[in-house]
Parts: sequence; C-alpha cells; structure tokens
Amino acid sequence: MKNIKLVKSLTAMAVLSAISATTYAANLENTEVKYGGYVKLDSMWTDYSDASSDGSVYDGLGRDFYVPSTTPVGDGTNSPDAVFDMHARQSRFNLATLTKLDSGKTIKTKIELDFIVSPGGNERVSNSYAPRIRQAFVTYDGWLFGQAWSNFQNVSALPETLDFVGPAEGTIFVRQPQIRYTTGGLSFSVENPESTVTVNGSRVETDDASLPDFNVKYTHKADWGHVAVAGLVRQLTYKTQDYDADESAYGISVSGRLNMGKNNFKFMLNQGSGLGRYVGLNIAHGGVLTDDNNIDSIDSTSGFAAYQHHWSDQFRSTVMYSFIDIDNDPNLLNLTGNPTKSSMSYSANLLYSPEKKLTFGVELKHAQREVENGVDGDMNRLQFSAKYAF
Repeated sequence: MKNIKLVKSLTAMAVLSAISATTYAANLENTEVKYGGYVKLDSMWTDYSDASSDGSVYDGLGRDFYVPSTTPVGDGTNSPDAVFDMHARQSRFNLATLTKLDSGKTIKTKIELDFIVSPGGNERVSNSYAPRIRQAFVTYDGWLFGQAWSNFQNVSALPETLDFVGPAEGTIFVRQPQIRYTTGGLSFSVENPESTVTVNGSRVETDDASLPDFNVKYTHKADWGHVAVAGLVRQLTYKTQDYDADESAYGISVSGRLNMGKNNFKFMLNQGSGLGRYVGLNIAHGGVLTDDNNIDSIDSTSGFAAYQHHWSDQFRSTVMYSFIDIDNDPNLLNLTGNPTKSSMSYSANLLYSPEKKLTFGVELKHAQREVENGVDGDMNRLQFSAKYAF
C-alpha cells in the first residue's frame, strides 16, 4: 500500500513538474500541451465632460475599458468630477494542444478565458469576477471549428495599446462560433448570426436569422508587412407575432501592417451597410425598424491609423487615431430617438519592458462622441498598466 501511494505521489510530482517547466509545455504521448496568458493591472483616471442622463457620474462597462457608445453627451453644465478605477479583469489564461497524427497532419485546440466583461463580483469586498470564454476551437487540415476571432477581422492589424481594444470605434472586433476554411492567403467562413435593430428608440437583439453570416478574406504577406481585404454578407432580422422583417447587409474591410525597420504602421478602413455589431463595439445598430414594418440598414464608415516607434530595446510608443461616421436617416429619427452620429478618439502611450515579457506603461486617451441632434461630449483618460505575459 505504501509503495502504491509513493508511486502515485511521484507521478503527480512529475506531471506538475512538466506542466510548470519554463517552456510551459508538456508532452503526453503524441500530444503537446501548452499553457499561457498574462496577468495585467489597469489603473485609470477618467474625466467626462458631461454626466449620465440621471446626473450622476457614468458607471458601466466603459469604466473598465473604452467603449465609444458610453461617452456621455450634454451641454457641459453638469460636468462631473473625475473618477479613478483599478482592476485586474483583463488578465487571461489559455490552454492549447497539438497532436501529431500518423498521416503527418496535426490537430490543434485552444481554450482561452478572461474576466473583463463577466457578470458577478463587486468592488466592495472581493472583486470576485467569474471567468468567461474567449476562444474555444479545433483546427485540422485547413479547417477551424469553434469560437474564435471572426474571419472578417484582422487581429494582426490591432496596435499595441494599454486600453483593452484600443481603436474601438474604428476596428472590426468580433469573436463568435464559426466554421472556417483556409488555403494559402484565402479564408472563407460561415459564422453565428445576430442582429441589433432599433425598435422605438431602443436596441433589440434578435437571433432568428435563417442563414449564417458569410465572409471571405484574402491576406497578402511580404517582407514589408501584410495587407488584408475582407468582405461580409449577412441578414438583419426582426420577427415577432406582429413583425416579420428582414434586410440584407454587407461590408468590406481593408487593413494591414507596414514594417519600417523596428517600427511599424497599422491601419484599417471599413465601409458597409448594416455592419452594426461588427464595428465600433456595436456603437451603431445594424438597422432600424421603419413605420412600414421594414428594416432600414444603417450605413457607416470607420477606420484607424496607428504608428509604433521603438525608442530602444526597452522603450516604445504608439500614437493612434480612430473614427466612425454613421449615416442615420433623418426621416427615421422620430422612431430611433437620438442615435450616435460620430465618434473619434486619439491616444499616445509610452511602454517600458525591463524584461522581455514584463511591461509597464502609461497612456493618454481623448475621445469625443456626437449624437444626431448635434449634442456632444468628450472623455479624457490617463491609464497606467503593468503586465506580465507567460
């Protein structure tokens, strides 16, 4: 009995030792297991030009990271005091596997979790927030099955910022279940559909499309960097006992990275009708229900430009500009309330990495939002972050 316990103890110690090795990987027969992620602390001082609709300081998701639609607007007469926030909710971890098959092909999987927009928890005592699923997928022979970044998005074009998203109003930013096939620089995907439609001035999320969202992307890579062109076609729907409305929507996105020695320039430009939730963290809805019970898709143009400069091996900076312009139909304003007309932001940061995977940084962001009746508001944020990737 003692020998059995000793064997079990030694086996457990061997497994823990393999997993906690400096490579953060372990080999189990023909499968390689890797563990990674990062721990990140964000501290933010935020000054809004206007209060929330109830006269209080804005309190919501936009306090954890920049969400364009949450910038309060008003005449500036009730400007609130600045607020300070601190959290570690962006911290994340992932588990990935790679299995080599007898055929010479491989099967890969990845599961990734973080805590940034999960429910529960409070700041009074424990700050205990539940983990949420970011990605969970398997790849085989050019195919991807599961939840991952949308094929319509170019993650490689996102600039390095302290803010969770960065160029929030100007970027395609979506993770969702999908089936994707990639061959060379060309990739096709069918993805989970979801519509956001304005009904009587409020956003309604509908999940009754009869078809998935379709998109295709081509990426050209070279020594100078890469450029990607992506197209999206989808269906907007609103169906109840009294309504049965649908409308086609489409969009195109051009993005890339240009290498300039150690420095780089990243960009994205998006144009579409009914892009809705795909761009700007859903600052514009996909469409609006009209008085004749149809859906009028909302046009938008958005994009960003970011330049990163390496001052030395340890210091680097990124300056960025991001925008979205939304073409709401004035004839429908009596039905849609007072939606966002435009939003923009620009930021600059300084990052210091005393060690390869340890980074301290400070970032200054200014943002403005205007609604259709001309009322606007702005936000200024100073952010400090500390991050260790493993």
